[in-house]
Amino acid sequence: MNKAELLDALSGQTGQTKDEVSKTLDALLDIIGSTLAKGDKLLLVGFGTFEIQHRAARAGRNPQTGAAIEIAEATLPKFSPGKLLKDRVAEAHRPKETPKASPKKPKASPAKEAPADKPKKPKTK
Repeated sequence: MNKAELLDALSGQTGQTKDEVSKTLDALLDIIGSTLAKGDKLLLVGFGTFEIQHRAARAGRNPQTGAAIEIAEATLPKFSPGKLLKDRVAEAHRPKETPKASPKKPKASPAKEAPADKPKKPKTK
């Protein structure tokens, strides 16, 4: 789903115009970004947590040349999903259970009657 599809879905579910929903979504994304930029975390109970993650500088290798390189430290945004979101996604992707077949019992077949004696044909030479 892209932003336009999200705006359509929000507009349809809330009854607001796409312009109103667009302004609200832009404000939400701006607030999340500015909160993280200040170094704070944003917790939405049941949905998840937005926070920043610090990565220390480390040594790495250039995959094309194999030369050693220094990878700079970085501060990146991180999202950790909440329990309700995890459970909802897991439930949606859980394989549907097929009804367990009860063990089949052999059907009682009617007793076969012995074939009636057929008259034997005389052997001819």
